[in-house]
Formats: sequence, structure tokens, C-alpha cells
Amino acid sequence: MATPAKRRAQPQPPAGESGSESGSEPESESDSEEEERIDEEVNIEFEAHSISDNDYNGIKKLLQQLFLKAPVNTAELTDILIQQNHIGSIIKQAEVQEDSSDDDEDDDEVFGFISFLNLTERKGTQCAEQIKELVLSRCEKSCEQHVVEQLNKLLNDSTKPVGLLLSERFINVPPQIALPMHQQLQKELTEAQRTNKPCGKCHYYLLISKTFTEATKSNSKRREGRKQQKEELMFANAEEEFFYEKALLKFNYSVQEESDTCLGGRWSFDDVPMKPLRTVMIVPADGINEIMDKLKDYLSL
Repeated sequence: MATPAKRRAQPQPPAGESGSESGSEPESESDSEEEERIDEEVNIEFEAHSISDNDYNGIKKLLQQLFLKAPVNTAELTDILIQQNHIGSIIKQAEVQEDSSDDDEDDDEVFGFISFLNLTERKGTQCAEQIKELVLSRCEKSCEQHVVEQLNKLLNDSTKPVGLLLSERFINVPPQIALPMHQQLQKELTEAQRTNKPCGKCHYYLLISKTFTEATKSNSKRREGRKQQKEELMFANAEEEFFYEKALLKFNYSVQEESDTCLGGRWSFDDVPMKPLRTVMIVPADGINEIMDKLKDYLSL
């Protein structure tokens, strides 16, 4: 799996905290070279692998990027994803033949992963219950009562299992990597159902997506749920917008107070400050094939 990507740039200080003041000495040649190196675009070969014990730290870090300070046991969740390694893949950098003294420490780094947690099947485990409590509590604060009741019914109907779709990656990993990952996941879920392995058929997919809106449009103190239709959502994982279009239930909640890093969602585009959100979606499983077709059209190289 070969995909061009930019190496992760070092965090840049906000405007006004760096650069030369009026009358100060010009930037040195070394400073200019350093900036050029940071902005340089390079090609990185990615490979997909089955999830293994060695991926624990990388997967847990990416889960923390999604859940931030929410009360979700990411350690237990990571353990479950590793145990059911017949489902899911991780992305790593392909082995480079040339010696690379400055990148040796990143050779085994997890750049992204995709997996699936059958919440109905895992009922009673701490992380599954916490995830359901999280989305329900946020729904109560953001939505009308009938939406809360609908979500509660969907999450607790054991006859129609709900699965949490997890697809996380570093910001600079391009979206094209998501197409083969999603396609492989669908094959694995089909095989798990055929062989009666854990994480089989689900009637609904639950997604918790990292999204953003312009902060200048979010100053109103009106409830988020009433306002979300007027806000233009931007998805950190661009392909998840196709799931959003097919969702039968969806709402946003702010993670502004929880986001203290760039990975958590402290973004700005074209100098416009962005408000970090999480967008919760319930997507019928019978719409997944259509979503996959749209992903193929959108993400094919």
C-alpha cells in the first residue's frame, strides 16, 4: 500500500509569537533551512498489517486522540481490539532499504488503524458500557428528548446489534489510505459472521467522528443540537462524511475544553480558528455497500 504523505510537521507557535520584529535582524540561513525542511513534502510507503500485541501503545494513543478526556477505558478497549485480531488492520511505514539514522525510532510506529467493536456482543465490559453512556449523556445535552429516546433504544436493543466503527490515523496520513482499509474490514466482518467468530453481523454502525466548525460561528449560547444544522461541518477523516450522509441519527458535541493538543483537534484553516467537535452517527448496516461505492469513487487514486 503506497501513499504519498507529508511527514508530520512540528507544531508551529501562534502568530505573533515567532518571527522577526520590526528592526530586528533577518532570519539566519539555518532558520530558513529548518523551515524548508519542515514544509518539505516527502513520499512515504505505507503497509497494512494485522493487529498484534506490539501495536498496543500506538492503538491506545490513537484512541486517546479520539476520546480525549472522556471517561472511556482505552486500555481495555485496546486489549479487546488486539484479542479479536481477525478484525482490523494497522498502518505502518514500509521498511526502507536505505539507512535512516533520524527515523529509526519511528520504524514500528502505528500511523493509523481500523477496527470494529460489537457493543451488543461486548455488553457488560467497562469500555463498551462507557462508550454507550458517553454518547447518551452527550445526546441528552445536545438533542431533543425524542432523539435521546431513539438513541437509547438503538443502543440497548439486543436483537439488532450495534457495532462501533473505529478508524483513526495521524493528521497528515492522506485519506486515500482509508479505502483499502475499509474494504478489507468489510471482508473481515463478512468472514467473521460466516464462521461465527466475535464481531459478526451488526444492524447498525456507530461512529464518533472528529469534526470542526468555524469558531466564529459558534458563539451563540443556544443548544448545540438546535444549531448544528446551520454549521458547516468539516471532517478530520474526509471519508466519514459519506457515513454522515446515510446516518439515520446524528448530532454534534463540543470538545473545546478537552482539546489541548493538535491531535485532539486544535486546528485553524487559512487563519480561521476552528471549534473541535465530535459527531455521533448511527448508520444502518444495509447502507454500507453504497457508502463503500462512494468511497471508491472519491478515494481511488
